[in-house]
Amino acid sequence: MIKGLNRLSTLKSIMVNSGNTKGLCVGCLSTSAFNGLCNFCQADLPVNRWHCHCCALPLAHSSDRHLCGDCLKSSPPFDRSLIPWRYQYPVDSMISRYKYNGQRKFARPLIAGFADYLESTFQDCSDSKPDTLIPSPMLPARRRERGFNQARDIAESLGLALNIPVGSDIVRRVCKVQAQRGLDREARLANMRGVFEVCKAVPERVAIVDDVVTTGATVRVLASVLREAGAQEIQVWALARTPG
Repeated sequence: MIKGLNRLSTLKSIMVNSGNTKGLCVGCLSTSAFNGLCNFCQADLPVNRWHCHCCALPLAHSSDRHLCGDCLKSSPPFDRSLIPWRYQYPVDSMISRYKYNGQRKFARPLIAGFADYLESTFQDCSDSKPDTLIPSPMLPARRRERGFNQARDIAESLGLALNIPVGSDIVRRVCKVQAQRGLDREARLANMRGVFEVCKAVPERVAIVDDVVTTGATVRVLASVLREAGAQEIQVWALARTPG
């Protein structure tokens, strides 16, 4: 079982992030891991089982093709969201270690599991597969500061696994905005206006890729820009979705 990711010692952190410990579980250091997680820690991941069909907001009841209140009130500019986990422990800690500390070992099991989830989803409906994956853009200064764009990192891994090209240069982020943390969805939407610019022709069917969808403001704005540029079918792919 996962034993408190925030309490792992510095030594253990070094061990699970070294190239010589590929068989170790990043959650409990078991030697019986596959893609970075043992079966017990894999079972601890909070699956986004019941969710809004459009934005993947976690719901408290069975929700086959149901929509949440927000999507009923204001239809998003995208068609569906594929998000396998809820942004809760231990997924939130794993993504934070990957995103802010550059510890890719914590992302590897999530990305591998996401690829399996997508392959299963498209097995019987391959015609709904997007033509191109578009990672959520990051300002060059922020990318240099962090060392990588996690959305692009995830998109490239998924594109390789699913044989879908990645269009990292189709959209760019053109200005810095106020930090999104602590803002509600309306404030985030206002904060994001004018942030994205389309640089190249947009394929008809695309999937926006990011690590986490919080209020959905960023993907709404990005999807609107892509829709205006000619996208006909837009999906949102992310590792995790925050509960309402």
